[in-house]
Amino acid sequence: MSESRTSAHPTHARRLLAPQAASSTLGLTAAAALAPIVWGTTYLVTTEFLPPDRPMTASVLRAVPAGLLLLLLAPGIPKRGWRLKTAFLGVLNIGLFFPMLFVAAYRLPGGTAAVVGAAQPLVIIAMSTAFGWGRTRSLQVGWAFVAVIGVALTTMSSTVRLDAIGLLAAAIGTVSMATGIVLTKRWGVPPNTSPLNSTAWQLLFGGIVIAPLIPIVDDGPWAIDAQAALGYVWLSVIGGAVAYALWFRGARSLPATNISLLGILSPLTAAALGWIALGQNMTGVQCAGFGIALLGSIAGQWPSRR
Repeated sequence: MSESRTSAHPTHARRLLAPQAASSTLGLTAAAALAPIVWGTTYLVTTEFLPPDRPMTASVLRAVPAGLLLLLLAPGIPKRGWRLKTAFLGVLNIGLFFPMLFVAAYRLPGGTAAVVGAAQPLVIIAMSTAFGWGRTRSLQVGWAFVAVIGVALTTMSSTVRLDAIGLLAAAIGTVSMATGIVLTKRWGVPPNTSPLNSTAWQLLFGGIVIAPLIPIVDDGPWAIDAQAALGYVWLSVIGGAVAYALWFRGARSLPATNISLLGILSPLTAAALGWIALGQNMTGVQCAGFGIALLGSIAGQWPSRR
């Protein structure tokens, strides 16, 4: 009797399941949002805790220990047919993205690099549309533009210095991460495999790619005291293992545009910490831009829901 009623009224059944689905989506979104918020602390931790001029060292120590930690929690080797995919995602999300991020940070004002990175949702929209992997509603495209404008107002200063290599690096990093998000969503994880295992191997592959760059790029003194050790632990355990586990979980479950709009929270967190912890002033225009970017990031989560 109950089965016949359910089949006779599919609309009623969907209505009963809708609140559960909405609650699950909200939980995934909130958990994924923690990742860019944590990543927004990277600038503060790097400048205040870590040895100077060792960006590739910081990248490797952020990725490899985090990957090993997750591998202890979810041991195993990627299955055949998935090893190349996992390595490719590791290069896109970690191995290529991290070096490009640091090159852009060294050669561009932070605001310029943040604006280029904030364009990631637009790159994902264009990529998904071009390959026929999904369509984004026009309202969500509008919110993506709003978020980019908000980040520009928040982070740009009156003195803007553009560098061709820095802009190219920022653009490559943005496209690399955007491609990684789209493919993570499209490929998912192998059957009967823990998502943590896939995340662990991506971090390890990415760290292996970055490691040879240490003697080429890093030229600062190598000295680890208690403060530096605390900074590396934060970047690896919280900013690496925990943040990437939450981020990739959201990237596999949420629409690609939604997850990328959450990335806007990273430069906003960095700006807020600069104001609170480092005493950096924020003008009225920057405060307005902060609110606009936050509005675009949050409002952009809703149009895709039915």
